Amino acid sequence: MNASSRVCSSAGSSACSNITRSGGSGRSDAPAPRPEPQRKWLCWLLGSTVLATLLWSGIAPYDRITWMMEVAPAVVIGPVLLATGRHYPLTTLLYVLITVHLIGLIVGGAYSYSRVPLGSWIQETFELSRNPYDRLGHFMQGLVPALLAREILLQRGYLTSKYMAGFLATCVAMAFSAVYELVEWAAALGLGQAADDFLGMQGDVWDAQADMFMALLGSTLGLLLLSRWQDWQRARLK
Repeated sequence: MNASSRVCSSAGSSACSNITRSGGSGRSDAPAPRPEPQRKWLCWLLGSTVLATLLWSGIAPYDRITWMMEVAPAVVIGPVLLATGRHYPLTTLLYVLITVHLIGLIVGGAYSYSRVPLGSWIQETFELSRNPYDRLGHFMQGLVPALLAREILLQRGYLTSKYMAGFLATCVAMAFSAVYELVEWAAALGLGQAADDFLGMQGDVWDAQADMFMALLGSTLGLLLLSRWQDWQRARLK
């Protein structure tokens, strides 16, 4: 009597049939789980919200050139997420954060950052010297790329150490922030005074440094506070 027959005799017919279907190796041939319907509908809702906000913002923006430059990331990122969502899905947490970030960019493009009503309210309430809406945008500019980089590094198996993933994710977020500052610099050289609304400096000579600090703050807090939640959702994607 071979090993497979002995297992069948001792474990019963159901175990024998499972072993037979898996070629005697004990592996399960169950199909991979499909995305939950609730998650699918949530993703469609998030995408529709971004699209609706984009259409609204384009009706009568404060400055058309500023609007085009600010909404460009949403125009690029939206189709990329749609194309990769089936084979390379992200966690729901990340989809929500990306949506919030894109809407923030679109609203900033519609009003220009120094004129966004939410920022004006914060400025008046806390008696600030400038509209801080762009600082909130750069905070998200650090948080979202950091969590995205961390998820790709761990989920795709490029790294196994969560500590190293967190460090490299912070590096990616800061590199992204630096590149964006270079884009703003190029816009200032190319457009001159016409780029003032896009830059949103509001007279702050240390604007670039403050923006990068907010990105560092966003990436650090995001990794410290949201990594466990992200890991729990990553486990459900497998």
